[in-house]
Amino acid sequence: MIPNSAPKSADIVICGAGIAGIAAAYHLAARHGIGDVLLVEERSPLMMTSDKSTEAYRNWWPGPGDAMVRFMNRSIDLLEELADLSGNVFHLNRRGYVFLTADPARAEVYRRSAEESERLGAGELRVHRGEPDDPPFPPHVAEGIAPELGGADLVLDPALIRRRFPFVAEDTVAMLHPRRCGWLSAQQLGMWLLDEAKQRGVRLINGRVTAVDTTGGRVNGVTTRAGGREQRVATDVFVNAAGPLIDVVGEMLGVELPVFNELHGKVAINDPLGVVPRDAPLMIWSDPVTLPWSDEERDELAAADETRWLTEPLPAGVHFRPEGGPGAQTLLILWTYDVRRTPAVWPMRFEPEYAEVVVRGLSRMIPGLAAYAGNVGRPYVDGGYYCKTQENRPLIGPLPVDGAYIFGALSGYGIMASQAGADLLAAQIAGGELPPYAPAFALSRYDDPAYRALLDGWDPTTGQL
Repeated sequence: MIPNSAPKSADIVICGAGIAGIAAAYHLAARHGIGDVLLVEERSPLMMTSDKSTEAYRNWWPGPGDAMVRFMNRSIDLLEELADLSGNVFHLNRRGYVFLTADPARAEVYRRSAEESERLGAGELRVHRGEPDDPPFPPHVAEGIAPELGGADLVLDPALIRRRFPFVAEDTVAMLHPRRCGWLSAQQLGMWLLDEAKQRGVRLINGRVTAVDTTGGRVNGVTTRAGGREQRVATDVFVNAAGPLIDVVGEMLGVELPVFNELHGKVAINDPLGVVPRDAPLMIWSDPVTLPWSDEERDELAAADETRWLTEPLPAGVHFRPEGGPGAQTLLILWTYDVRRTPAVWPMRFEPEYAEVVVRGLSRMIPGLAAYAGNVGRPYVDGGYYCKTQENRPLIGPLPVDGAYIFGALSGYGIMASQAGADLLAAQIAGGELPPYAPAFALSRYDDPAYRALLDGWDPTTGQL
């Protein structure tokens, strides 16, 4: 049972016990010796968004600049340290990401992207053309970290792709396999961090932050509503780590945050036919997809305004990964084809056809999954809100109110960013040395005219997958 009685004071109050808030509390306590930290969470820890994504990580990021690659390399370093410390209770692996295409023109896009990522620090690019002097193409490792696997492999030999992954579409012509990527259990990572933080003095209460006292232009205290009553907690430091509600909490500080939310869903389906090997990497189809329907189904869908979109090409990015150990049958399947901005409400609602759409979309990349089209049973549909900035980069650092900080706008990469973000935030609060990428994530970046000019031509989906 989470206590709902707030203490009278705390050195630091953190609003939100998602992965961001919990990681921040851990880094403050474990790495800087600041244990008098209060986490305030209205729901259960990690409940709203933290474990709703693919729970994956990667150091494979586009520019401009190398800030995101450096940031994610640091985060992965820390994740690997935590895996060692915990006995890898959160099942960190390094299976990699696999991007696939049937479009020969996209092979050149892969090459340019890979060369850019190599320049930015994501690791060596190895190109495989099906020629005798090609470099070795090492198999991925199903479990554990496998630190020797880094950089990326660009495969332009369809025969090699088929040998390694015989279950993918036969017309696949190119594959990009970044290696310092994989996934983990977000729930187990978060709960391990929370337990470790509590052992160092961090407290968690079940409640809501209702007000922040900013008299005199600085943080003086926080009002919480817990256990049916309001309580004031005296504090000089307040961290807004409220996930998709950071804009609401920002308003309590008189700070308007440049963020918005998208609703993203994921589906768990069973694969009793064993279409996909249990040791498969995370696999992503890079081409737009037109869903396969019978002629009768297509005519019926096209006849109605509300369903016509199901007959039209949908954007690239449908992806999946196996979930569970060797005896499991579960696949996690995801597709962000709807990126409308939406307010964060609870509980979340997903289109009833979402699971069917994703299965049919995936069958373009993995034809064997067509066996489940129209026959997905009762899939488990879950999801959360991706809180984003225009350029899809996080907000980490001080706010224009003395003593107030933010750790949010983590989009769908909160799990992979959590450790470097918490490391950066804790250093800012404790007065530690800051990494060179710190200014790239500060709210103050929007005060720079040159940065604002960059935003005019910035693809808002950059770095989404």
